[in-house]
Amino acid sequence: MAKLPMLRAHELIKVLGRLGFEIVRQKGSHAFLRNKEGKTTIIPVHPTEAIDRGLLNKIIKKDLGISREEFMKYL
Repeated sequence: MAKLPMLRAHELIKVLGRLGFEIVRQKGSHAFLRNKEGKTTIIPVHPTEAIDRGLLNKIIKKDLGISREEFMKYL
């Protein structure tokens, strides 16, 4: 199993857009995204920092409910 890449927030939001998520609102440095089935996730938007692999793994498994391999197809 390959390591997850280090993604910036805007890159992750693009990938989530391909998965059917839209930005619902943004409060401060956190963007709230939702898809049509009602799944939600929160992405920290810090322009100079990448999202840690641990947080990315949590978003993929818990919030999206998909496998890492399936997520890698959308990169």
